[in-house]
Amino acid sequence: MFRHTPLRYIALALLAAGALFQAATAGYFGLEILIEILILAMLVLALDMVAGFGGMVSLCHGALMGVGAYAFATFGGILGLTPLVSLVGAIALTGATAWVIGAVCARSHGIYFIMATLAFGQMAYSYVFQTPFFGGDDGMGGIERLDLTALGIDLTDSRSFALFCLGVLGLVYLATVAVLRSGLGRSLTGVMHSEQRMRALGLTVWRVKADVFGLSGMIAGLAGALSAMHIMYISPGLLDWTVSGEALVVVILGGLGTLVGPMIGAVALVVLKHELSAITPYWHLVVGLLLIGVVMSRANGIFGWIEAQIGARLDKRLNDITRPQPTEEPRDA
Repeated sequence: MFRHTPLRYIALALLAAGALFQAATAGYFGLEILIEILILAMLVLALDMVAGFGGMVSLCHGALMGVGAYAFATFGGILGLTPLVSLVGAIALTGATAWVIGAVCARSHGIYFIMATLAFGQMAYSYVFQTPFFGGDDGMGGIERLDLTALGIDLTDSRSFALFCLGVLGLVYLATVAVLRSGLGRSLTGVMHSEQRMRALGLTVWRVKADVFGLSGMIAGLAGALSAMHIMYISPGLLDWTVSGEALVVVILGGLGTLVGPMIGAVALVVLKHELSAITPYWHLVVGLLLIGVVMSRANGIFGWIEAQIGARLDKRLNDITRPQPTEEPRDA
Protein backbone atom coordinates (compact mmCIF):
# COMPACT_ATOMS: atom_id res chain seq x y z
CA MET A 1 0.00 0.00 0.00
CA PHE A 2 1.25 3.48 -0.81
CA ARG A 3 2.37 5.59 2.11
CA HIS A 4 3.93 8.99 2.51
CA THR A 5 7.28 9.43 4.19
CA PRO A 6 8.81 12.66 5.49
CA LEU A 7 11.10 12.70 2.45
CA ARG A 8 8.14 12.39 0.09
CA TYR A 9 6.35 15.26 1.84
CA ILE A 10 9.49 17.37 1.45
CA ALA A 11 9.77 16.48 -2.24
CA LEU A 12 6.11 17.35 -2.82
CA ALA A 13 6.54 20.69 -1.05
CA LEU A 14 9.62 21.52 -3.13
CA LEU A 15 7.86 20.57 -6.37
CA ALA A 16 4.81 22.68 -5.48
CA ALA A 17 6.95 25.64 -4.42
CA GLY A 18 9.02 25.44 -7.61
CA ALA A 19 5.92 25.28 -9.79
CA LEU A 20 4.30 28.24 -8.02
CA PHE A 21 7.49 30.28 -8.30
CA GLN A 22 7.77 29.48 -12.01
CA ALA A 23 4.10 30.34 -12.58
CA ALA A 24 4.51 33.67 -10.78
CA THR A 25 7.79 34.83 -12.33
CA ALA A 26 8.30 33.12 -15.71
CA GLY A 27 7.67 34.68 -19.08
CA TYR A 28 5.62 33.15 -21.87
CA PHE A 29 8.18 30.50 -22.84
CA GLY A 30 8.78 29.48 -19.23
CA LEU A 31 5.04 29.14 -18.66
CA GLU A 32 4.72 26.93 -21.72
CA ILE A 33 7.43 24.65 -20.36
CA LEU A 34 5.70 24.56 -16.97
CA ILE A 35 2.37 23.59 -18.54
CA GLU A 36 4.10 20.84 -20.53
CA ILE A 37 5.62 19.48 -17.32
CA LEU A 38 2.31 19.55 -15.45
CA ILE A 39 0.42 17.70 -18.19
CA LEU A 40 3.17 15.10 -18.53
CA ALA A 41 3.14 14.67 -14.73
CA MET A 42 -0.56 13.74 -14.88
CA LEU A 43 0.12 11.15 -17.56
CA VAL A 44 2.99 9.53 -15.65
CA LEU A 45 0.93 9.46 -12.44
CA ALA A 46 -1.67 7.47 -14.36
CA LEU A 47 1.00 5.12 -15.68
CA ASP A 48 2.71 4.70 -12.30
CA MET A 49 -0.62 3.71 -10.76
CA VAL A 50 -0.88 0.61 -12.96
CA ALA A 51 2.81 -0.14 -13.57
CA GLY A 52 4.31 0.69 -10.19
CA PHE A 53 1.54 -0.70 -7.98
CA GLY A 54 -0.05 -3.30 -10.24
CA GLY A 55 2.83 -4.58 -12.34
CA MET A 56 0.93 -3.68 -15.53
CA VAL A 57 3.53 -2.00 -17.75
CA SER A 58 1.41 -0.26 -20.37
CA LEU A 59 2.40 1.04 -23.79
CA CYS A 60 -1.04 2.42 -24.59
CA HIS A 61 -1.28 5.31 -22.12
CA GLY A 62 -0.12 7.75 -24.76
CA ALA A 63 -2.97 6.51 -26.94
CA LEU A 64 -5.40 6.91 -24.03
CA MET A 65 -4.18 10.47 -23.64
CA GLY A 66 -4.86 10.93 -27.35
CA VAL A 67 -8.35 9.46 -26.97
CA GLY A 68 -9.08 12.06 -24.30
CA ALA A 69 -7.76 14.86 -26.52
CA TYR A 70 -9.73 13.76 -29.59
CA ALA A 71 -12.89 13.13 -27.56
CA PHE A 72 -12.67 16.63 -26.08
CA ALA A 73 -12.11 18.18 -29.51
CA THR A 74 -14.92 16.14 -31.10
CA PHE A 75 -17.50 16.85 -28.40
CA GLY A 76 -16.78 20.57 -28.51
CA GLY A 77 -15.80 21.29 -32.12
CA ILE A 78 -18.10 18.89 -33.99
CA LEU A 79 -20.99 18.16 -31.64
CA GLY A 80 -21.08 21.71 -30.29
CA LEU A 81 -21.07 20.83 -26.60
CA THR A 82 -19.70 23.25 -24.01
CA PRO A 83 -16.04 22.79 -23.00
CA LEU A 84 -17.06 21.65 -19.49
CA VAL A 85 -19.42 18.96 -20.80
CA SER A 86 -16.81 17.99 -23.39
CA LEU A 87 -14.21 17.60 -20.64
CA VAL A 88 -16.45 15.36 -18.54
CA GLY A 89 -17.39 13.32 -21.60
CA ALA A 90 -13.76 12.92 -22.66
CA ILE A 91 -12.73 11.68 -19.21
CA ALA A 92 -15.64 9.22 -19.08
CA LEU A 93 -15.04 7.89 -22.60
CA THR A 94 -11.32 7.43 -22.02
CA GLY A 95 -11.98 5.68 -18.72
CA ALA A 96 -14.43 3.29 -20.38
CA THR A 97 -11.95 2.59 -23.18
CA ALA A 98 -9.18 1.91 -20.69
CA TRP A 99 -11.46 -0.40 -18.67
CA VAL A 100 -12.12 -2.52 -21.76
CA ILE A 101 -8.40 -2.68 -22.56
CA GLY A 102 -7.63 -3.64 -18.97
CA ALA A 103 -10.28 -6.34 -18.97
CA VAL A 104 -9.03 -7.84 -22.24
CA CYS A 105 -5.35 -7.75 -21.22
CA ALA A 106 -5.88 -8.75 -17.57
CA ARG A 107 -5.00 -12.40 -18.10
CA SER A 108 -1.69 -11.65 -19.79
CA HIS A 109 1.54 -10.87 -17.98
CA GLY A 110 4.97 -9.44 -18.59
CA ILE A 111 6.00 -8.97 -22.21
CA TYR A 112 2.63 -10.28 -23.40
CA PHE A 113 0.79 -7.56 -21.48
CA ILE A 114 3.14 -4.92 -22.87
CA MET A 115 2.65 -6.10 -26.45
CA ALA A 116 -1.12 -6.34 -26.05
CA THR A 117 -1.38 -2.75 -24.82
CA LEU A 118 0.98 -1.65 -27.59
CA ALA A 119 -1.32 -3.29 -30.13
CA PHE A 120 -4.35 -1.45 -28.75
CA GLY A 121 -2.46 1.84 -28.87
CA GLN A 122 -1.32 1.36 -32.45
CA MET A 123 -4.82 0.37 -33.55
CA ALA A 124 -6.13 3.62 -32.11
CA TYR A 125 -3.35 5.58 -33.82
CA SER A 126 -4.01 3.95 -37.21
CA TYR A 127 -7.76 4.50 -36.94
CA VAL A 128 -7.46 8.19 -36.12
CA PHE A 129 -4.72 8.70 -38.74
CA GLN A 130 -6.84 7.21 -41.54
CA THR A 131 -10.26 8.62 -40.58
CA PRO A 132 -11.28 11.87 -42.31
CA PHE A 133 -13.83 12.54 -39.57
CA PHE A 134 -10.94 13.27 -37.18
CA GLY A 135 -9.01 15.28 -39.75
CA GLY A 136 -6.65 12.46 -40.66
CA ASP A 137 -3.01 13.51 -40.75
CA ASP A 138 -4.05 17.18 -40.63
CA GLY A 139 -5.43 16.82 -37.11
CA MET A 140 -8.05 19.07 -35.54
CA GLY A 141 -7.76 22.73 -34.61
CA GLY A 142 -9.86 25.53 -33.17
CA ILE A 143 -10.16 23.84 -29.76
CA GLU A 144 -11.57 26.02 -27.00
CA ARG A 145 -10.46 26.19 -23.39
CA LEU A 146 -12.76 26.05 -20.40
CA ASP A 147 -14.65 29.24 -19.72
CA LEU A 148 -14.09 30.15 -16.07
CA THR A 149 -14.69 33.88 -16.41
CA ALA A 150 -17.62 33.55 -14.00
CA LEU A 151 -15.01 32.71 -11.35
CA GLY A 152 -12.77 35.55 -12.44
CA ILE A 153 -10.30 33.19 -14.18
CA ASP A 154 -9.24 33.77 -17.78
CA LEU A 155 -7.76 30.52 -19.05
CA THR A 156 -6.72 32.15 -22.32
CA ASP A 157 -3.94 33.73 -20.26
CA SER A 158 -0.90 31.42 -20.04
CA ARG A 159 -0.22 32.21 -16.38
CA SER A 160 -3.81 31.48 -15.37
CA PHE A 161 -3.83 28.27 -17.41
CA ALA A 162 -0.57 27.14 -15.78
CA LEU A 163 -1.99 27.72 -12.30
CA PHE A 164 -5.17 25.90 -13.32
CA CYS A 165 -3.15 22.89 -14.52
CA LEU A 166 -1.17 22.94 -11.27
CA GLY A 167 -4.38 22.85 -9.26
CA VAL A 168 -5.73 19.98 -11.37
CA LEU A 169 -2.48 18.06 -10.91
CA GLY A 170 -2.78 18.47 -7.13
CA LEU A 171 -6.30 17.03 -7.22
CA VAL A 172 -5.17 14.18 -9.47
CA TYR A 173 -2.36 13.33 -7.05
CA LEU A 174 -4.75 13.28 -4.08
CA ALA A 175 -7.20 11.12 -6.01
CA THR A 176 -4.44 8.70 -6.99
CA VAL A 177 -3.29 8.37 -3.37
CA ALA A 178 -6.90 7.81 -2.26
CA VAL A 179 -7.33 5.00 -4.80
CA LEU A 180 -4.09 3.30 -3.81
CA ARG A 181 -5.00 3.47 -0.11
CA SER A 182 -8.50 2.12 -0.68
CA GLY A 183 -9.55 -1.50 -0.69
CA LEU A 184 -9.17 -1.54 -4.46
CA GLY A 185 -5.59 -0.29 -4.19
CA ARG A 186 -4.69 -2.85 -1.53
CA SER A 187 -6.20 -5.58 -3.68
CA LEU A 188 -4.13 -4.37 -6.63
CA THR A 189 -0.94 -4.58 -4.58
CA GLY A 190 -1.86 -8.08 -3.48
CA VAL A 191 -2.51 -9.11 -7.08
CA MET A 192 0.90 -7.78 -8.12
CA HIS A 193 2.66 -9.86 -5.48
CA SER A 194 0.64 -13.07 -5.87
CA GLU A 195 -2.32 -13.47 -8.20
CA GLN A 196 -2.84 -17.10 -7.21
CA ARG A 197 -3.10 -16.27 -3.52
CA MET A 198 -5.56 -13.43 -4.14
CA ARG A 199 -7.60 -15.64 -6.43
CA ALA A 200 -7.66 -18.33 -3.74
CA LEU A 201 -9.03 -15.74 -1.33
CA GLY A 202 -11.99 -15.23 -3.67
CA LEU A 203 -10.86 -12.04 -5.39
CA THR A 204 -11.88 -11.45 -9.01
CA VAL A 205 -8.43 -10.60 -10.28
CA TRP A 206 -9.33 -9.48 -13.79
CA ARG A 207 -11.95 -7.09 -12.41
CA VAL A 208 -9.45 -5.45 -10.05
CA LYS A 209 -7.02 -4.91 -12.91
CA ALA A 210 -9.70 -3.58 -15.21
CA ASP A 211 -11.09 -1.18 -12.59
CA VAL A 212 -7.69 0.30 -11.79
CA PHE A 213 -6.79 0.48 -15.48
CA GLY A 214 -10.05 2.34 -16.10
CA LEU A 215 -9.33 4.86 -13.33
CA SER A 216 -5.82 5.31 -14.69
CA GLY A 217 -7.32 5.89 -18.14
CA MET A 218 -9.54 8.64 -16.77
CA ILE A 219 -6.45 10.49 -15.54
CA ALA A 220 -4.77 9.99 -18.92
CA GLY A 221 -7.91 11.29 -20.64
CA LEU A 222 -7.88 14.37 -18.43
CA ALA A 223 -4.24 14.98 -19.37
CA GLY A 224 -5.18 14.63 -23.04
CA ALA A 225 -8.03 17.13 -22.76
CA LEU A 226 -5.74 19.63 -21.04
CA SER A 227 -3.12 19.08 -23.73
CA ALA A 228 -5.74 19.82 -26.38
CA MET A 229 -6.73 22.99 -24.54
CA HIS A 230 -3.10 24.00 -24.19
CA ILE A 231 -2.09 23.74 -27.85
CA MET A 232 -5.65 24.25 -29.18
CA TYR A 233 -4.67 21.74 -31.86
CA ILE A 234 -4.20 17.97 -31.91
CA SER A 235 -2.77 15.50 -34.39
CA PRO A 236 -2.54 11.67 -34.59
CA GLY A 237 1.04 11.86 -33.33
CA LEU A 238 -0.42 12.26 -29.85
CA LEU A 239 -1.54 8.60 -30.01
CA ASP A 240 1.76 7.22 -31.26
CA TRP A 241 3.54 4.59 -29.17
CA THR A 242 6.49 6.94 -28.70
CA VAL A 243 4.36 9.06 -26.35
CA SER A 244 3.75 5.99 -24.20
CA GLY A 245 7.42 5.10 -24.40
CA GLU A 246 8.42 8.58 -23.25
CA ALA A 247 6.00 8.33 -20.32
CA LEU A 248 7.49 4.97 -19.34
CA VAL A 249 11.00 6.45 -19.53
CA VAL A 250 9.89 9.25 -17.20
CA VAL A 251 8.43 6.79 -14.68
CA ILE A 252 11.60 4.68 -14.64
CA LEU A 253 13.83 7.75 -14.54
CA GLY A 254 11.96 9.24 -11.60
CA GLY A 255 11.20 6.14 -9.57
CA LEU A 256 8.66 3.39 -10.25
CA GLY A 257 5.98 2.95 -7.60
CA THR A 258 6.67 6.19 -5.72
CA LEU A 259 4.23 8.67 -7.37
CA VAL A 260 6.57 11.49 -6.37
CA GLY A 261 9.42 10.11 -8.45
CA PRO A 262 7.60 10.17 -11.81
CA MET A 263 6.75 13.84 -11.28
CA ILE A 264 10.43 14.54 -10.62
CA GLY A 265 11.19 12.55 -13.77
CA ALA A 266 8.74 14.72 -15.75
CA VAL A 267 10.57 17.85 -14.59
CA ALA A 268 13.96 16.33 -15.44
CA LEU A 269 12.96 15.12 -18.92
CA VAL A 270 11.22 18.31 -20.07
CA VAL A 271 13.99 20.58 -18.75
CA LEU A 272 16.70 18.40 -20.27
CA LYS A 273 14.84 18.26 -23.57
CA HIS A 274 14.51 22.02 -23.89
CA GLU A 275 17.98 22.85 -22.58
CA LEU A 276 19.87 20.19 -24.53
CA SER A 277 17.92 20.68 -27.76
CA ALA A 278 19.26 24.23 -27.84
CA ILE A 279 22.79 22.81 -27.79
CA THR A 280 22.54 19.63 -29.83
CA PRO A 281 19.89 17.84 -31.90
CA TYR A 282 21.05 14.58 -30.30
CA TRP A 283 19.54 15.31 -26.90
CA HIS A 284 17.84 11.90 -26.99
CA LEU A 285 21.31 10.36 -26.73
CA VAL A 286 22.02 12.18 -23.48
CA VAL A 287 18.66 11.17 -22.00
CA GLY A 288 19.25 7.59 -23.14
CA LEU A 289 22.65 7.46 -21.46
CA LEU A 290 21.12 8.89 -18.28
CA LEU A 291 18.40 6.24 -18.33
CA ILE A 292 20.96 3.47 -18.88
CA GLY A 293 22.96 4.80 -15.94
CA VAL A 294 19.87 4.78 -13.71
CA VAL A 295 18.97 1.22 -14.72
CA MET A 296 22.52 -0.10 -14.37
CA SER A 297 22.85 1.46 -10.93
CA ARG A 298 19.97 -0.77 -9.77
CA ALA A 299 18.45 2.25 -8.06
CA ASN A 300 14.72 2.86 -8.40
CA GLY A 301 15.16 6.02 -10.40
CA ILE A 302 16.35 9.41 -9.21
CA PHE A 303 13.98 9.63 -6.28
CA GLY A 304 14.43 5.97 -5.39
CA TRP A 305 18.19 6.51 -5.16
CA ILE A 306 17.68 9.55 -2.92
CA GLU A 307 15.30 7.59 -0.69
CA ALA A 308 17.76 4.70 -0.44
CA GLN A 309 20.70 6.96 0.45
CA ILE A 310 18.86 9.01 3.05
CA GLY A 311 17.02 5.97 4.40
CA ALA A 312 20.30 4.08 4.88
CA ARG A 313 21.80 7.00 6.79
CA LEU A 314 18.73 7.33 8.98
CA ASP A 315 18.74 3.60 9.73
CA LYS A 316 22.42 3.72 10.63
CA ARG A 317 21.91 6.70 12.90
CA LEU A 318 18.92 5.02 14.54
CA ASN A 319 20.91 1.84 15.11
CA ASP A 320 23.74 3.83 16.66
CA ILE A 321 21.32 5.49 19.05
CA THR A 322 19.47 2.32 20.05
CA ARG A 323 22.54 0.04 20.23
CA PRO A 324 23.30 -0.83 23.89
CA GLN A 325 26.59 0.62 25.08
CA PRO A 326 29.15 -1.81 26.54
CA THR A 327 29.54 -1.55 30.30
CA GLU A 328 32.94 -1.52 31.96
CA GLU A 329 33.72 -4.47 34.20
CA PRO A 330 34.59 -3.57 37.82
CA ARG A 331 38.28 -3.71 38.60
CA ASP A 332 39.60 -5.99 41.36
CA ALA A 333 40.53 -4.16 44.52
